[in-house]
Amino acid sequence: MTRTPKIVLLTLAVSAALVGCGKNETPAKDATASTPAAAEATNYTLDESKLPAYNAFQPSDLDASKDACGAFGDYVNSKWLAANEIPGDRTSWGAFTILDERSVAVQHQLAEQVAQVKNPNHIEKIVGDLWATGMDEAKINAQGIEPLKADLTAIDGLQDKAAIADYLRSSAAKGDNVLFGFGAEADFKNSAVNLAYASQGGLGLPDSTYYTDAKNADKLKAYQAHVAKVLELSGVAAADAAKQAEDVVKFETRLAKASKSRVELSRNVELYYNPVTLADADKLTPNFSWTEFFKSQGVAAPEKFSLAMPAFHEEVSKALGDTDPSVWRAYLRFHTVDSASPYLADAFVQENYEFYGKTLNGQKEQKPRWKRVLGTIENDAGEAFGQLYVKVAFSPEAKAKMEELVKNLAASLRERIQGLSWMSDETKAKAIAKWETFTPKIGYPDKWRDWSGLQTQRDSYLGNVRAASEFNYKFNLSKIGKPVDKTEWGMTPQTVNAYYNPLQNEIVFPAAILQPPFFDPKADDALNYGGIGAVIGHEMTHGYDDQGARFGPTGNMEDWWTAADKKNFEGLTGKLVKQFDQYKVDGQAVNGHLTLGENIADLGGLATAYDALQKASAGKEDAKVDGFTRDQRFFFNWATVWRTKYTPENAKVRLATDPHAPAQFRAMGAPSNLPTFAAAFQCKAGSPMARAGEQQVVIW
Repeated sequence: MTRTPKIVLLTLAVSAALVGCGKNETPAKDATASTPAAAEATNYTLDESKLPAYNAFQPSDLDASKDACGAFGDYVNSKWLAANEIPGDRTSWGAFTILDERSVAVQHQLAEQVAQVKNPNHIEKIVGDLWATGMDEAKINAQGIEPLKADLTAIDGLQDKAAIADYLRSSAAKGDNVLFGFGAEADFKNSAVNLAYASQGGLGLPDSTYYTDAKNADKLKAYQAHVAKVLELSGVAAADAAKQAEDVVKFETRLAKASKSRVELSRNVELYYNPVTLADADKLTPNFSWTEFFKSQGVAAPEKFSLAMPAFHEEVSKALGDTDPSVWRAYLRFHTVDSASPYLADAFVQENYEFYGKTLNGQKEQKPRWKRVLGTIENDAGEAFGQLYVKVAFSPEAKAKMEELVKNLAASLRERIQGLSWMSDETKAKAIAKWETFTPKIGYPDKWRDWSGLQTQRDSYLGNVRAASEFNYKFNLSKIGKPVDKTEWGMTPQTVNAYYNPLQNEIVFPAAILQPPFFDPKADDALNYGGIGAVIGHEMTHGYDDQGARFGPTGNMEDWWTAADKKNFEGLTGKLVKQFDQYKVDGQAVNGHLTLGENIADLGGLATAYDALQKASAGKEDAKVDGFTRDQRFFFNWATVWRTKYTPENAKVRLATDPHAPAQFRAMGAPSNLPTFAAAFQCKAGSPMARAGEQQVVIW
């Protein structure tokens, strides 16, 4: 399991709370305009025959034994799901992961080529060095834990709270902050300028509820055993490691009780925004000086910064004062080794997989080394690698077709807003004002990031990873107090995902998702509008979900609703929460509150895509394809996008932490509220997929 740097986690967390669909953490011109000359030096090739096949909709997928009006997802996907097993090195399998597998296969071919370039440019050297050192298993095993010796010696010397606080500052300055996320993000109230944010952190398990909820007791016990094993691998005697692991888990449980849960964070974006002065922050945490912290990070003292979740930071300060230094040493030792484990000798890698992959998520086998190394490159130098990826994997034709789709979806969304019966003209005008400032970004950045300050070598894998982590951290900190660069992207071109960022009011579609079943420039409108069209509509609708709707046209957090409209909106969203609360996975209910933002976006996005398809098809004959109408094929591809199966363990993690509903219910939830679906499949009144009256929800 590759661990993500804390600063990226902060950006991801804030963005997730702001309703992005996977931002972690620039409108493209044409497909060649912004590629730097240096990246043009080598002619990279791609062998398509070695790439995994696409998973596009096929009429043969349909299961005639199922009822389209009963459980549409089963009707479209059950045959495929039954015939396809989750690969051993995956915890889920479906449309997204198959495309990700294809993206990784492209990256594999590129990495092998770039590592052999004799006179690499700087981008090629970064990618080549990370690949070569990551693949040198013999050298990594020979080095053992030696790359961490200096860190462990420093931790062993921590004898009091002053020394511990100093260590926390110095390690954070290297991009290794175990306790909390820290970095730049647009100011919620002045989104043109970057503000410093400090958020909660410090936990090794996915959510605070893993420490406090009895149903997760088995995972907490397994985690304690993992902590003990990692400490033992680091050189601690077995008996001492067991006692220290108990102390670490108790310490993290204390932090967890002072932390907000994923559910709380996902549905209240204001938890991330708590602007304070350094003096006020220092008063709140007397044992941890924020004035000293900013100085140690090389950041000029700001007028204010966001001390998000202040109760958490207050608890950390108390822990610095009342917790025995030996507990702090065990905690810091464990997390230092644990976070480095994927880049160390085989024993560390295996233990990391055994807990995070196998025990926590049900992964049956370790990913092969080449996939893990590519994951590291993606995590540490993903945009650099993206410059090479788009040269072989993204066409001008795809970009042009996407621009047309975005334009058509936007027009349909505007009409839907104007036609809302539950919203006043006053609020509609504000909603349209926000619509007018939407910025689409397609494929890859217009302006590539400068990587010239990152120096990599061929002598140490962990050394390269740490150099990249520190470089990325400092790059992020350099933004604090400066104007927001609106050309930046929060995802790499090779990422199979998309996102909406309300602080910039932008919708972003990386190159890797612009493939079947989502998108095919050669496919007919029904499939493209049911796939990427609905994704485009989904991202646009995020601007108006329960959290995105708290931000206005300029990206500032503001209240642009009348009181009556807000009440109407909350009434409708409450009905959607209840709908999804009724869905169950192995007897465990979906959390309609946690997944509300994504469910709103699915509902509005699918309805908008359907409207756009009708406009694009106006005057055209509805010639059946394989015996199916245009509307039916539109909904078929929507369900195909969500064909996914999970390991039982991964399903449980997702139910507790994922703001997206399980895929099988995304295939059904939105269309069940659309009369156009019922009409397309001639569903009888009362059918599960033909909601009506109070059972039907229409929001945007």
